[in-house]
Amino acid sequence: MLKIGIDVGSTTMKTVALREDNTLIYSDYQRHRSQIIDKGREMLSAALKEIGDEEVTISLSGSAGMGLAEAAGIPFVQEVYATRTAAKTFIPDTDTIIELGGEDAKILFLKHGLEVRMNGTCAGGTGAFIDQMATLLGIGMEDMNELSEKSTEIYTIASRCGVFAKSDIQPLINQGAKTEDIASSILVAVVNQTIAGLAQGRKIEGKVVYLGGPLTFIPRLRYFFDEAIGTKGVCPENSLYYVAMGSALSPGGRKMRISEVIGALESYRGKSSFIKLDPLFRNEEEYRAFRERHAKASVPVSDPRTYSGRAYLGIDAGSTTIKTCLLAENGDLLLSRYSPNNGNPVQAIHSFLSSLYEEYPDITIASSASTGYGEDLMKSAFSLDYSLVETEAHFIGAKHFMSDVDFIIDIGGQDIKCFRIRDGVIDDIFLNEACSSGCGSFLQTFANALGKSAQEFASLAITAKTPVDLGSR
Repeated sequence: MLKIGIDVGSTTMKTVALREDNTLIYSDYQRHRSQIIDKGREMLSAALKEIGDEEVTISLSGSAGMGLAEAAGIPFVQEVYATRTAAKTFIPDTDTIIELGGEDAKILFLKHGLEVRMNGTCAGGTGAFIDQMATLLGIGMEDMNELSEKSTEIYTIASRCGVFAKSDIQPLINQGAKTEDIASSILVAVVNQTIAGLAQGRKIEGKVVYLGGPLTFIPRLRYFFDEAIGTKGVCPENSLYYVAMGSALSPGGRKMRISEVIGALESYRGKSSFIKLDPLFRNEEEYRAFRERHAKASVPVSDPRTYSGRAYLGIDAGSTTIKTCLLAENGDLLLSRYSPNNGNPVQAIHSFLSSLYEEYPDITIASSASTGYGEDLMKSAFSLDYSLVETEAHFIGAKHFMSDVDFIIDIGGQDIKCFRIRDGVIDDIFLNEACSSGCGSFLQTFANALGKSAQEFASLAITAKTPVDLGSR
């Protein structure tokens, strides 16, 4: 009788079929984009065509698999147990397993019993972390390995959280560090995070097995692990499928036909026991009132094609985006641009200024200033007149719209800042420190996980009737 195992990870789903002698005869690996029930039905339908609708034993595992197991009536196997089962079956002399997934990391010490070390509330040093850093560099995750092979230098980069890592990487980009060197530095940071954060002083020794997507697809990551722990680890064939294979090998699998599982998923209507929150807006009238209230804080706009004379340039070089505006002498907005910096803010501003001088030759820039992460870089590169810290720039801008402002909240790509104003001056500042949850990159990551753009994601949130309480850490 065939044995089928399904592994529903944080970002991907894996399905395998094993013969009685544990030979792998079918496997499938796909991103589920949080559509777990639909993807499960799709992958099992594909397996049905390949294997046929005979009776099998089937079990399910994975960090995001509990709901699918309940929907399909399939026994659930804890993923650590599944991983150990597969390792002991296919590599019996395994001493240590290092597994990196989309959002989780594990070290399993198998010698002298089982000891498990897992990441807790933070996905720093996992596949999602590498993906975020690749996006910051303007490359695909698949390019990370090839670029790393050409590196000649390693920089120190924090890896506990994206907010710290980006704060380390952005200056390197701005200072012209090679992408190849930054790519290697990111991989080394992941290694350091895993060993320091999980092993916590326990020596990693014996036969080390590497599992999970990042360690499978990025050989250079395995190379840096080997260097750090002083051994030559093994990335086995079918390493992506070890949790799924361990699930299939578990003795508690249920006997059923694949068509029965698909039928159960097709009739699944979801759970109603989630903790629900109030909608952002109860009706269209509330949303319209919200927009009208915020529209009052708008800058008058003038047509730059009909304007001639002195104008004033402002540049905000942020962690992930760059914002530029040109104001007329009376304060009207002539031009503005908001775009990703793509790791090269100088080029973005050069493009803006070139277009400005070419299209509006009658406008003269009388004064200019920069702020943000790259304020000094912008001032030096374009000989600007002034640079000022973000807090001051925020306060000046806020006072323009609300002279009695006493609190300012700014949510950026990787940071959150709050300013308390007393007696016309900034009295206190609050910043996020160890975590970038709730920032723009946090929202962007979840939008991507759902296969949506940031704009589509926001539209869905605005019209949601029953938001679910997910927490926010």
